[in-house]
Amino acid sequence: MKFRSEKKDSFEIFSNSFSDIMFFLMLFFLIASTMITPGTIKLMLPQANQTQSMNKPPKELAISITKELKYYINNIEVRFVEIEPLLQIEKQKNSEVIAIVRCDNTIEVQSLIDVMQLGTKTGVKMVLATTRKTK
Repeated sequence: MKFRSEKKDSFEIFSNSFSDIMFFLMLFFLIASTMITPGTIKLMLPQANQTQSMNKPPKELAISITKELKYYINNIEVRFVEIEPLLQIEKQKNSEVIAIVRCDNTIEVQSLIDVMQLGTKTGVKMVLATTRKTK
């Protein structure tokens, strides 16, 4: 008694449609990734009538202050007492470092001034980021 058949079945997978799907997925993620800025801290910046643009310095440092008085340096949360040593380290690495201070428009002015004074103390140039005032 022979239960096995003489004919062997062979299976094939056609991958032409898979490569098309992968190509379209790659395009979608490539386009979507350029529109998303990861790690952005949501702030309502103060408004000004006139703004002055500046050329991009060789080393730029972003300092953000949220309305809960959380401090961020380059999207990394730090305590207030850690800001000055980090500014000194950046100043030693590059003497032309400029810190762009972004703060929520609802915080007390004293919190902003405290950060600006740290820049003066360490010799780091500070610039306050604002948005254009709507008319």
